[in-house]
Amino acid sequence: MASAAAPVSTQREPELAGQTVVVIGGSAGIGLETARRARAEGADVILTGRDPERLERAARDVDARSTAAFDANDAAALRRFFDGLPDRIDHVMITAGGPQYGPLLEMDSDQVRHALGEHVVLALEVARNAVGRMRPGGTLLLMGGTGGRRISRDLGIASAATAALPPFAAALALELAPIRVNLIAAGFVDTPLSAALLEDRLEERRNELRKTLPIARVVSPADVAALAVHIMGNTALTGATYDIDGGQQFVS
Repeated sequence: MASAAAPVSTQREPELAGQTVVVIGGSAGIGLETARRARAEGADVILTGRDPERLERAARDVDARSTAAFDANDAAALRRFFDGLPDRIDHVMITAGGPQYGPLLEMDSDQVRHALGEHVVLALEVARNAVGRMRPGGTLLLMGGTGGRRISRDLGIASAATAALPPFAAALALELAPIRVNLIAAGFVDTPLSAALLEDRLEERRNELRKTLPIARVVSPADVAALAVHIMGNTALTGATYDIDGGQQFVS
């Protein structure tokens, strides 16, 4: 008589069980949604942001281990934050900051330096301070965009800043190895920041994207968070750029 087949378990281990994720700029939007996704996959999360009240609300929302309110572009504050971490961490995601647009000749020298260097300088400062705290195999995860790959007068300096990020991430991955460095390049994402920038044009932009994107919907913070957590969990990924824009760059 044949024996019954053993039941196959459909359960899986959480992808980030026992790991710690730091989100720089984690009080809203993509950062907060990534923290939520990381918690669902078993990670402890530490959130930072500039607004203490919003940060505390976010921490309660995702049951964060701890928070720290400071401006990520303040090098001294960033150093104090990492020096004050009591335990080692696994992943750091930077969502603070955003692109700057505008015709080149309408920008002064300081604005150009800021637009070109903000993301690179912030990533370098985070890397310098985090590297001694991170476990091998963890990842430093940067945020960029796909929209800035187009050249136009309206985008201006943003195209140059966008182009710098993929080779920067790849070079940094070689220097930080075995810690990994990866870049997420997003298109329009339906976040509070997008709402603030577009104001009364937000719904018009949503409808436009629903009609034109191959995915027939707007990319959400949860979409980006799912990609971010996958990159954290897959230890074969480093030095790469991952587009997530619903095909926007091909139809815009």
